[in-house]
Amino acid sequence: MTEAHDDSFGIEVIVPDGDKPAPCCPHGPALLFEKVIKGGETGRRFYACSACRDRKDCKFFQWEDEKVSEARLLARESENQSKRPPFTQQEYCNRFRKFSSLPLDEKKFCQDCQILLLPGEREAHSSHRSTAVTVAQLRRPSMLLRPLDNKKSNAQYLFTDRSSHFLLDTLAALGYRKVLCVGTPRLQELIKVRNLEQKHEPMKSLLLDIDFRYAQFYSQDEFCHYNMFNHHFFGGEASSAVLQAFLTESDGEKVVMVADPPFGGLVKPLANSFSLISKTWRKLQSSDSSNADMPMMWIFPYFFEPRILECLPSFTMLDYQVDYDNHPLYKHGKTGRKQSPVRLFTNISPKDVVLPKEEGYRFCSVCQRFVWSLNKHCAKCNVCPSKDGREWRHCSTCGKCVKPSWRHCQSCGRCALPDHPCGPAQETEGCFNCGSLKHKRKACPLKDTHRVSGQRSNARNRGGKNLSHKPLLKAKGKRKSGAARRAKKMAALSV
Repeated sequence: MTEAHDDSFGIEVIVPDGDKPAPCCPHGPALLFEKVIKGGETGRRFYACSACRDRKDCKFFQWEDEKVSEARLLARESENQSKRPPFTQQEYCNRFRKFSSLPLDEKKFCQDCQILLLPGEREAHSSHRSTAVTVAQLRRPSMLLRPLDNKKSNAQYLFTDRSSHFLLDTLAALGYRKVLCVGTPRLQELIKVRNLEQKHEPMKSLLLDIDFRYAQFYSQDEFCHYNMFNHHFFGGEASSAVLQAFLTESDGEKVVMVADPPFGGLVKPLANSFSLISKTWRKLQSSDSSNADMPMMWIFPYFFEPRILECLPSFTMLDYQVDYDNHPLYKHGKTGRKQSPVRLFTNISPKDVVLPKEEGYRFCSVCQRFVWSLNKHCAKCNVCPSKDGREWRHCSTCGKCVKPSWRHCQSCGRCALPDHPCGPAQETEGCFNCGSLKHKRKACPLKDTHRVSGQRSNARNRGGKNLSHKPLLKAKGKRKSGAARRAKKMAALSV
């Protein structure tokens, strides 16, 4: 599922308002989508999986107004049950205590099943690949578990030690003593390791992650099985209570959230989940913090900046480059495309987040934030403009700074790559809804009017034959998939 659109239609995520429960797939409550046709027409709404963009990974699909039979509901519930973890959180905790008490030579891990083995289970796994487990691996389970690698749903790219230590040092310097780790297992591990070393002031952490395998290594107040795309706790009320207890700032322990979602995820539902966490935090604070937002860091590629700031206007993108151990491209570099495109988005004051001078960052006294050394301040724009780590240049004709590889095109009246196709950029100009060149679709005054009229039209058509009942997720043969369009856009942005 993608937020982008091609020349004929787009698909928009409808954020739930809480009044109507959504049907569930193995990944929790589904998200509601709506097809928006060029010209403002709205298509039939449908539910699809919140975590998987490809229906090959999760085939769940249901029209919003569809009546589902009892037999189908039972079959769906049976499938959801079959995809649940083999043990409850309490059972995982009991297993870990038994495993920890075993002699070192009896500690085994099944690589095929990705599970810690107790003595009585070894016979059942005798034909599987198994390995010995060290104490260090029990403290760093991300080193033991095989990373999930589906880029469209649950890809796990793990922070390098450089990024992990920077994040933790920064948060500690800012006075935070509780870190809510949303999809950041490496950060959780480093906190626990530092606490054992007793060289730093102790910190508390809670890991929220969709990968239930981590339940094998943490207590019930250290891990919750969680889907960040729909704010769903698989453990129900018990897990929600764990989060509320953690967000309560007793004894002056300040809480901060650090989230590292899959880069193929939709921004809008992620922002909604993070806002709900912030809302829960706000309710638990004193009256002095009743209007404040929970301190957060959202780690995402820089080219998602417009979407993130649209959903969370209080956020700022920092220049710090986050890199990963197991990603082929997103690694720390010195120049150009060798640099990681992943950045920190935060509602913490940018001037308070000190970026390391020894890695090439400096403080801009005008912008009042730390920036990359090649991000030179532009007196005309009055900003340090670079987003991708290269030194941008100012175009007097466009009145803004652009990428160094771009040149001003007199025919198009804008800056672009030298070999770009001349002519109006239909994909970037005008309103997708009404065709006006004065605004974008999101600001279109006719958008809601079209939606209401579209819903009325759909309501009239439900009694008769509706020709638009084909699933909207299945693209036509010659149409590029959402992933292909997104990859093409990302490639263009990084040039």
